[in-house]
Amino acid sequence: MSKFLTEKYQKLKPYTPGEQPKERAYIKLNTNESPFPPSPQAIERARAEADKLMLYPDPECKELAGLLAEKCGVSNDCVILTNGSDEVLNFAFMAYCDGNTPAVFADITYGFYKVFAELNGVPYREIPLKEDFSLCVDEYIQADGTVFIANPNAPTGLALPRTEIERLLKANPNRVVVVDEAYVDFGGESCIPLTEKYGNLLVVQTFSKSRSMAGARLGFGVGSPALIEDLTRVRYSTNPYNVNKMTMAAGLGALSDEKYFQENCKTIIENRAWTERELEKIGFTLTRSKTNFIFAKHERLGGEELYLKLKEKGVLVRHFSAPRIAEYNRITVGSKKEMEILIERIKSILEETK
Repeated sequence: MSKFLTEKYQKLKPYTPGEQPKERAYIKLNTNESPFPPSPQAIERARAEADKLMLYPDPECKELAGLLAEKCGVSNDCVILTNGSDEVLNFAFMAYCDGNTPAVFADITYGFYKVFAELNGVPYREIPLKEDFSLCVDEYIQADGTVFIANPNAPTGLALPRTEIERLLKANPNRVVVVDEAYVDFGGESCIPLTEKYGNLLVVQTFSKSRSMAGARLGFGVGSPALIEDLTRVRYSTNPYNVNKMTMAAGLGALSDEKYFQENCKTIIENRAWTERELEKIGFTLTRSKTNFIFAKHERLGGEELYLKLKEKGVLVRHFSAPRIAEYNRITVGSKKEMEILIERIKSILEETK
């Protein structure tokens, strides 16, 4: 770092994104990307906007926000569009956390929560998941501060029922609860219907996973008009043109192609179930994932060892070094062919390490 970096950022530990290596071709099962391209309608609409890039995009994202609100069953003023869901999450840390209002989240969850807290200089509390990686809502009911819950959780893949989130919301209407639903379309239960009932709920989703648009960077938040007004105030104070014209158009195309979306989600859920069965046959223990990834460990092969050996064989998975999860790997659910290759190469590694 340079000598000019301000003291408040010198100790900042940035988020570590998944590997994106270029030195060879890998089967990428490490960053929870979709194995399917975006909807043809998304591609067509994005291309149509390419020759208009000399113009600023609509800062209000009116057309996209209207269609999204319709899909979510809420009014237009209950939706905010952002540059990926990470941006709306950061806005929430900025808007609802400070020296008097800490952030509260699990010890094993999306790594960006801790980064956002440190980036914005707010105190935070990490509540340990239970031994089986489940989240106990009662511990959050008693906690002071703004609550952030990934549901389904990453990297564990576990999901809470909507009734548990509602119990948390009811317990204290005077604090904000942010529910991060990046993976909800693969078997979770969305809390969006609760936003009209509870003014302290913000639901965050993304187009990156189930709508195959990780490279486009498009996310959104759904909440009461008052919460959305708060977040819009922050957005207009940072970057009002945060969603570019091509991404906005691609979002419209993706939302318009419901059949493509549903078929892809169905296929990933089927591929997940097949892979889980095959992994269990060869000695893996895994959580019951409601996401587009699997969280698994082997009875005799360490997590880091398996990750490195798979990488040598051209397959990337995600390994985390935190003590409680170091024996696990997070494996993105790809195409059926990719999952067959994964199982084949794991079997080969197990034979080599007998």
